[in-house]
Amino acid sequence: MMATVPDPMLPQPYTVRRRYKEMAETFTLELAPTDGTGVPPFAAGQCNMLYVFGMGEVPISISGDPTQPQPLVHTVRTVGAVTRAIGALQRGAVLGVRGPFGSAWPVATAVGQDVVLVAGGLGLAPLRPVLYYVLAHREQYGQVVVLYGARTPEDLLYRRQLERWRARLDLEVLVTVDRAPHPWRGSVGVVTKLIARAPFDPSETIAMLCGPEVMMRFTIMALQQRGVAADHIFVSMERNMQCAIGLCGHCQFGPTFLCKEGPVLCYDRIKQWFGKREV
Repeated sequence: MMATVPDPMLPQPYTVRRRYKEMAETFTLELAPTDGTGVPPFAAGQCNMLYVFGMGEVPISISGDPTQPQPLVHTVRTVGAVTRAIGALQRGAVLGVRGPFGSAWPVATAVGQDVVLVAGGLGLAPLRPVLYYVLAHREQYGQVVVLYGARTPEDLLYRRQLERWRARLDLEVLVTVDRAPHPWRGSVGVVTKLIARAPFDPSETIAMLCGPEVMMRFTIMALQQRGVAADHIFVSMERNMQCAIGLCGHCQFGPTFLCKEGPVLCYDRIKQWFGKREV
């Protein structure tokens, strides 16, 4: 008997199992399916639509481990009415989940290559599943480098996990902040400054970027100056996604609908539109 695939337009009920405060206005939810089935497994880079009954829904990247899809993990920043409603949910509350939607990070393409992850601010959340996956299959990859930048030390995401990652001998983690108003022993400056001293072979590297578009634009320039090819650079373009199935048109980027063909795209494919304010 074939398994029934959930209707992508029908939210599946999930219960909040745990809730973590990451920083001011940012939190992580662990969700478990209320009826024991839930949505299909996800790939690193995909997102779900989280639905608060009576309020509406928003697309949120999945920030958990794709090799262990339960619980379903999302890191959310409260920036609007729906995300504020999600932020008010406590343990035991129920919300709807549709998904997973979108394209994934090229973890299969990166086998045998060096892997460079560059994140800015909350952009570490969509990249965390890549790191989970790569570390679970560590022998398949070359150098693995995480370059992470935030505005201040207080704005660093997953601080305890960053410390655990930095303690590993098979992983290089470099962290920087734009400014440090109190004692800070780490690097100060934009994340692009870390690229010149990061240990990877530009000719054998797959780079994956997520963060503000201006940060990604300058990161791409720095990676190309280092020698990384445009078709080896991948970005997550999470602009204005609403329906997640390509009907509303809000997420159109050039000829691309980000909710269907993205959010993860090869830079070589979109470079003629990338960074243009009117697109």
